[in-house]
Amino acid sequence: MDGLSLNATIFDDETEEFDIDGECGMSEYVGQSGVLEGKNPVPPDVGMEFETYEDVYYFYNCYAKVHGFGVRVSNTWYRKSRERYRGKLSCSSAGFKKKSEANRPRPETRTGCPAMIKFRLMENRRWRIIEVELEHNHLIHPSTEKFYKSHRNNSSGSKRPLKMNGNQEAQKIRLFRTVIIDPDDDRKLNIDEGELRNTIDQSNNHLILKPGDAQAILSFFTDLQLVNPDFFYVLDLNEKGCLRNVFWAEARFKATYGYFGDVVRIDTACLISKYEVPLVIFAGVNHHGQSVPLGCGLVAGETVESFIWLLRAWLTYMVGRPPQTIIIDQSRAMQTAIADVLPWASHCISLSHIMKKVPEELGGLDEYEVIKKTFTKSIYQSSRTDEFEAAWENMMLCYGIRDHKWLQTLHEDRKHWVPVYLKDTFLAGMFSVTLREREASSPFDEYLSNRTPLKEFLDGYDQCVKEIYQREALADSESSNPSCMLKSRFYFEMQLSKIYTNHIFDKFQIEIEGIFSCLSTRQVGIDGEIITYLVKEREVENVNEARDYEVAFNTTVAEVLCACGLFNLEGFLCRHALCVLSQDGFEEIPAQYILSRWRKDIHRSYVLDYGCNFIDTKNPVHRYDNLYKCAVKLVEEGRKSHERYKFTLEALGEILNRVSLQDHNTL
Repeated sequence: MDGLSLNATIFDDETEEFDIDGECGMSEYVGQSGVLEGKNPVPPDVGMEFETYEDVYYFYNCYAKVHGFGVRVSNTWYRKSRERYRGKLSCSSAGFKKKSEANRPRPETRTGCPAMIKFRLMENRRWRIIEVELEHNHLIHPSTEKFYKSHRNNSSGSKRPLKMNGNQEAQKIRLFRTVIIDPDDDRKLNIDEGELRNTIDQSNNHLILKPGDAQAILSFFTDLQLVNPDFFYVLDLNEKGCLRNVFWAEARFKATYGYFGDVVRIDTACLISKYEVPLVIFAGVNHHGQSVPLGCGLVAGETVESFIWLLRAWLTYMVGRPPQTIIIDQSRAMQTAIADVLPWASHCISLSHIMKKVPEELGGLDEYEVIKKTFTKSIYQSSRTDEFEAAWENMMLCYGIRDHKWLQTLHEDRKHWVPVYLKDTFLAGMFSVTLREREASSPFDEYLSNRTPLKEFLDGYDQCVKEIYQREALADSESSNPSCMLKSRFYFEMQLSKIYTNHIFDKFQIEIEGIFSCLSTRQVGIDGEIITYLVKEREVENVNEARDYEVAFNTTVAEVLCACGLFNLEGFLCRHALCVLSQDGFEEIPAQYILSRWRKDIHRSYVLDYGCNFIDTKNPVHRYDNLYKCAVKLVEEGRKSHERYKFTLEALGEILNRVSLQDHNTL
């Protein structure tokens, strides 16, 4: 497992980076010698809690090894009962040696280094870090060849197995429950977590597992780690040690997030519809408009506490970089959790989810069919906010439904789900802005129903993921050999037929066809470099009516902004903007309006770049992990064409023969 850096850059664009505020659970990776494997997820920080004194030492020692310094136990405080209650770990260069009277005393190697951590035993019987100093007064380097005493037993073996607790089959894996505090932000949760726990129904305080489910989870994680050393998971236990929440992700999920993490859908349909598998899915949409997984979780219930835990676990794995936009189902608990964990991201409520609830919530009304039609029209046909507000108010008055609680809630949240309010929010086509379109579904929709048992889902998970990746590979192949027919003589269409994937180009062609519905484009104002146009378009439902769309155009930097907001909603220019560009003599679409996320000519490698980590070649696990990572890169290259596949296969066979010959010569 590679270490997680909370400030690593994933996106190409330059935006602010954020630390995570609050408590998150991280799995403990412990070898046979009791030492953490790989890099620690975060540096030691005030507030981190550990199960035992030894766990604190293991954590700091692994951090020290990765960063190139040794560790010494400076002090340990004991009570009269000989129970340890306080400790201090320091850099091995801390302090100075006592002066020796020998004729040839050894040279001084210590520097009085101040780097250290202090920790103490708390009332909850966990060890908490209470003071940290990370700065050294001497040079350190991660790849240092110096061998420190504290690292001698730092060999990594297999990860500590999960233990089962009798009838409950409760996982007893030990966790580092970490409090990561942003030094620039002293925000605290608006929720008292102690009070919150007391108000939670006990059924929501642990996963409801059937006999064998716990063992299935254990086998699931074990099997995935055997084939993928970078598989990541976190378990959350309640006060009684029962499994409460789970999060897992594969290395490919993180790589995918680097390309398509601008807009993320958090799918909680399994919770809302009471599936047997309480699955929460983090999903994005790839360059073919396909839903792709970015993380998975199992939660005990739809509670703020569970969602906060899950979001923090996911964000920690995604190195602390939030997406631009989060799309969620209608859930107060999830909205509260997102406001706390992801306050920087725009959050939207799934319009598709709301429309599915219309029959359930409004079906009992006397004039349901008419109300439904009016409701739908106010949402999809309002081009301005005042137009929507007037249509909504008219609906309330005409049908006497002002006191309907669900409609009241919708109106309170209107800025998060009504398309006219979301024109300035980038949604990458993951939001149904018209009646003709549907939001991207969950990547596991075809493999999971409300009666699918947990063991069955886990058994089929690997095949599900493989089929998701195969669909993308097939779409890549089809887009590389396009057979699309051009529908106009606009060079815009020819230009993007060579750049966009087939799926996105098909959607863009709808806008090309829409140009012929635009009756006129006239200039109505000039303000410095900005020219304002009105584009008149014939209505689709009523050809005798037309609507004006205002388009602002900056001639100096070739920036165009249409009131319909399609570019933010879908990620490509609308017919109205194309009309203005055409009238101003542009034959090509400006580069800033051709997003890399839709391009087919960009090579996307889903193998993470691990850098030059320090590898202990004497350790078989380190050797395996490093060779595996290299082999995966080779496989990624070899799958790209039939010729590469044949060459790679032959080369691998030759390497295998040479390795076998080497073993024979050694014997």
